[in-house]
Amino acid sequence: QVQLVESGGGLVQAGGSLRLSCAASGRTISTYNMGWFRQAPGKEREFVAAVGRSGDSTYYADSVKGRFTISRDTAKNTVYLQMNSLKPEDTAVYYCAADPRAYVRRSPIWYDYWGQGTQVTVSS
Repeated sequence: QVQLVESGGGLVQAGGSLRLSCAASGRTISTYNMGWFRQAPGKEREFVAAVGRSGDSTYYADSVKGRFTISRDTAKNTVYLQMNSLKPEDTAVYYCAADPRAYVRRSPIWYDYWGQGTQVTVSS
């Protein structure tokens, strides 16, 4: 199985940028569809972005499309989430997750492996 560790969160002003990293160990990320999710206080965990196992396909929530970019570096076994033009409503704990199944899913229930999360706070 794979172990995931997120980093890169922090406090940023609205309009700013952050890059989150998800370092994987135990198995190569090419084995999994990799996703980013977020959870704000009092809200359910929601899909943010995903990249398929082949690395050729990416998927985004409408709320982040055009602002966030998911990418991966198989040599470093790491997945990234570049977040630009951040808004206060992007404030949440961001989680990296891995799904070993064939198709990319947007629901968190399909993802078997999760990191501990990293806090992103966007001030207005």
